Amino acid sequence: MPALKKPDGAITTTVKWRFPSIHPEGRKYVVGAAFVTLAVYTMVSHFVGWLLVGLTIWLGTFFRDPIRTTPRGDKLIIAPADGLITMIAKVPPPPELRGPDALADGEYTRVSIFMSVFDVHINRAPISGRVKRISYVPGKFINADLDKASEDNERQHLLIEGADGLRIGFTQIAGLVARRILSFVKEGDVVEAGQRVGLIRFGSRVDLYLPQSAAPRVLLGQRAIAGETVLGIVGLDIPVTGISQ
Repeated sequence: MPALKKPDGAITTTVKWRFPSIHPEGRKYVVGAAFVTLAVYTMVSHFVGWLLVGLTIWLGTFFRDPIRTTPRGDKLIIAPADGLITMIAKVPPPPELRGPDALADGEYTRVSIFMSVFDVHINRAPISGRVKRISYVPGKFINADLDKASEDNERQHLLIEGADGLRIGFTQIAGLVARRILSFVKEGDVVEAGQRVGLIRFGSRVDLYLPQSAAPRVLLGQRAIAGETVLGIVGLDIPVTGISQ
């Protein structure tokens, strides 16, 4: 990136837009769809072939893996997923995230991020630290936008503990068309805030549990960007307010 000088003499850099790459997990789907599209176009029907071209392009965009710029700070809790903030509620953490070496009993602020089939589906670590727990729970595939999906759907719980002892739990929840939750990390791994930790295929939701000392810095109806949006700041328990317009 070319360096620039500000009027005060400070040096900054410019950033140019670049086309997002396709995550390796999705390349096999894109290549397979492209092969089927070519075969149908040449041997069956040009019209159907062009329809499949659209499907192939959609698969490529679904598995896109853009670069994200993550703000640094020991007190920052970063969004683990792209999508719409659909629920903010005071709830106890799920049993899979509770325990003496996990989250304590009590109420946490659950921030739910719904990922449509048009959102980026790469999930990222909300804080830097060590992955203390990964717990997979089989379940149903009801609409992930419903509150009961937190307890009924196929899901995977992750707990990360920071160097200062802060523990943040979050849950990947499968949706109507999601049929697989993938992990890029394992228990004991050390991760950085914003690092890629998993993927949910084809529409889903991620719940993050903020501690009592961190009020949500987002509002219902806002859109979160994984690895960039600050969901909470530890020690700042004053909620933000806003209006939809």
